[in-house]
Amino acid sequence: MRPVLVDSNVLLDVATMDPEWFSWSSDSLSRSAHDSVLVINPLIYAEVSIGFERIEDLEDILPVDVFIREALPYEAAFLAGKCFRMYRRRGGRKISPMPDFYIGAHASVSDFRLLTRDAARYRTYFPGLDLIAP
Repeated sequence: MRPVLVDSNVLLDVATMDPEWFSWSSDSLSRSAHDSVLVINPLIYAEVSIGFERIEDLEDILPVDVFIREALPYEAAFLAGKCFRMYRRRGGRKISPMPDFYIGAHASVSDFRLLTRDAARYRTYFPGLDLIAP
């Protein structure tokens, strides 16, 4: 089965035991780990790191034997920029959702599935992306 890029919102739900999303996120993460290789990139790592004071604590919840670290492809940077431009032209007001576009673009150009609980933007701007979402 194809690798699964794990969005930071899923990892944060599990790490913080989010009362609303913990169950769905932990179950989906467990199923994905059983069926596929799990992947994160530097943006996902950075977003998750905000809640940790020490890198060792972050590494404990993102062990390298479970989460493959992937670099961000330049093709994904190009696609993320184009999708962000489309978002702004469609009236998108947030000036900093670029990480979401980059995550979607990374999954798209690498032919990964994307595990996320925030699928609306990915479905809009990456319609061919194979999502694992509620």
